[in-house]
Amino acid sequence: MRRPRRPREVPVAPGGRRRAAGALAVALLATTTACAGPDDDALVVWTLENLPDRLAAQQEILDAWSAGSGVDVRLVGVAEDQFNQLLLTSAAAGELPDVVGALPLAGVRALAAADLVDTEVAGTLVEDLGEETFTPRALELTREGDEQLAVPSDGWAQLLVYRRDLFEAEGLAPPDTYEAMVAAARALDGPDLAGFTGASVAGDSFTQQSFEHVALGNGCQLVDADGTVTLDDPRCVEAFTTYGELVRDLSVPGGQDVDTTRATYFAGGAAMLLWSSFVLDEMAGLRDDALPSCPECLEDPRFLADVSGVVTAVRGPDGEEAAQFGEVVSWAVTPTARPEAADLVAHMMGEGYEPWLGFAPEEPTRYLDAWATLPAGVDTRVPLADVYPPEVLDALVAGTAAARPWGIEQGQGALVGATLGEQPVAAAVAAVASGELTPAEAAAQAAEDVRDIQRSLR
Repeated sequence: MRRPRRPREVPVAPGGRRRAAGALAVALLATTTACAGPDDDALVVWTLENLPDRLAAQQEILDAWSAGSGVDVRLVGVAEDQFNQLLLTSAAAGELPDVVGALPLAGVRALAAADLVDTEVAGTLVEDLGEETFTPRALELTREGDEQLAVPSDGWAQLLVYRRDLFEAEGLAPPDTYEAMVAAARALDGPDLAGFTGASVAGDSFTQQSFEHVALGNGCQLVDADGTVTLDDPRCVEAFTTYGELVRDLSVPGGQDVDTTRATYFAGGAAMLLWSSFVLDEMAGLRDDALPSCPECLEDPRFLADVSGVVTAVRGPDGEEAAQFGEVVSWAVTPTARPEAADLVAHMMGEGYEPWLGFAPEEPTRYLDAWATLPAGVDTRVPLADVYPPEVLDALVAGTAAARPWGIEQGQGALVGATLGEQPVAAAVAAVASGELTPAEAAAQAAEDVRDIQRSLR
């Protein structure tokens, strides 16, 4: 997916910068032409925030740092789904970037597994910034034992957005359980309105993130505490069954992705949308290139924001508690980076922090006091607190702080990183959505594919 995001609850005070002797590690998917050659003196920064408007906003922040430091910076947008292949290609060619921003947990772990993280620099930066300025959860997810693998910057959460007006008109309960989701989708699905829209295409991390969000609520995990792959567990079969029915029988025809799912909901064509917290400013009509297009939206750009509800966590019949997918993303510096790379990361976590948050303030937990009143949007900018009620914003903060993505807590971060290229779960979801496989067959296929990847790591 093109970027949802990350957590930090307590402000980081500017200052405490330190030029590190080593270098943090991190690299991400980019084309090999994006790498700096030996005669290029620019500090190369890769970012997974690769949408044009977000790249432009990041360029402004980096230009300001460059003007003050005298260090030229070259910003390169990269694509998450190519991460492993291009990381290996770049490392083999000796063309790693100096810094990577917006790095997801799987990317951090993939780098660590390849010995491309300098934990000394990461630890130094976190120590200088102050561990108390980070959410404990963010540090837990970016550490391996006592070693800090990267510097967590912020986070995002997956959301289930639904047409509260349509639900209330039909007397339907909020879709916070498998049963309620399916019942509402069946009740509202019709020729002019899909009951649900969610990602279902193969080879796309957004598809896995969407499915993982639903699966977590039923206790479905990638692996157990011993590292044994458990995707063929009955709880996962149930998750494939429920998600499969939603995307196969109660959605619009054909495979759906990050763009088509949003477009369907924004056109008034679906009763529910599974997306990231990035949808909030867009749903409020604050981005000209992603405006809601429903009939009512033409007169009132905020119509959908006003009539939509948000569910952060869902629960399945076998789940012990409601759960949701969330991501923590980080800054990192590669082992071959110039010394100034650590200064840049320190700046981005200090003086540059609020501007960095400002280009995507639907991602909470950077400076919590400022976040709700920070202008959101691209072409129109207003605080999210002026659009959404406090309970929605509070739920986003709680969701990112409680992120428990697959495999990380079980010590299988390298496996999670290795699945980025092949996307076995997304392939299984696509097979269920197309009717090619039953949920049980898809779960078995995904499990075996992940086991093959796991064996290749030994």
